Amino acid sequence: MPGEPRVGDVFGELLRDVYAVRSGTGPRPLAGGRLPRPVIEVIERDDGLIYGAPADHYLAEPDEWQPYDHRAVDRARGAVLDIGVGGGRIALELQRRGVAVTGLDVSAGAVEMCRRRGVRDLVLATVDEHAAIGPRYDTFVLLGNNLGLLEGRDRAPAFLAALGALARPGAEIIAQGSDPYRTTDPLHTGYHRANRARGRLGGQLRLRLRYREFGTPWFDYLVCSPEELAELVHGSPWRLTDVDTADAPYYLATLRLAD
Repeated sequence: MPGEPRVGDVFGELLRDVYAVRSGTGPRPLAGGRLPRPVIEVIERDDGLIYGAPADHYLAEPDEWQPYDHRAVDRARGAVLDIGVGGGRIALELQRRGVAVTGLDVSAGAVEMCRRRGVRDLVLATVDEHAAIGPRYDTFVLLGNNLGLLEGRDRAPAFLAALGALARPGAEIIAQGSDPYRTTDPLHTGYHRANRARGRLGGQLRLRLRYREFGTPWFDYLVCSPEELAELVHGSPWRLTDVDTADAPYYLATLRLAD
């Protein structure tokens, strides 16, 4: 369709440009061919809402992190799988601490960027594909709001089962989410109502990402409350053992593999 973005590796493309801007190396996006242009990730929701977010945080150093990121990394133990490794910020810090960490991502560009930045162990795959190979881990980290990879009621059981297949006895998931209902913005509260009318969770998003001429296919991404998370976990191989709300509306959820 004319005017539609070209489907491509949006995340890899924007990470390449963020790295160029941060490091001062490689071709950088310029305004007017002269001034550095900030790298903006464009998020398009299926109701027509479009907003942009600076992408620089994907390569943020620990002194630029939010407090919950530090608490999450402090809890990681044993062999760690960083799901949605992105630009590698979490994996690199775990490596610095001597933790055995593997970064997993579906973006070839993200995996290449992580390799360039020094992440040693990387896998280009989905969680389901990786589970079929058979490695085992003690900790799974889903940071950067990557609890959203649960997608919704339909996908969550299979996602949690795949992590169960990858888990060693006593394994934990440490996931960062945000409570979508701590807003009064009618653009969001109206979307929540429309979702519920369709039988979806209120904060279940239908999105695509855009950068320059590229766009992703449409996908589901879940923003859920701790109470909804507890419902999604029920009947899975995992049990919700802790919810850290010190930075509300953002939270850290800890799930432990059931005995």
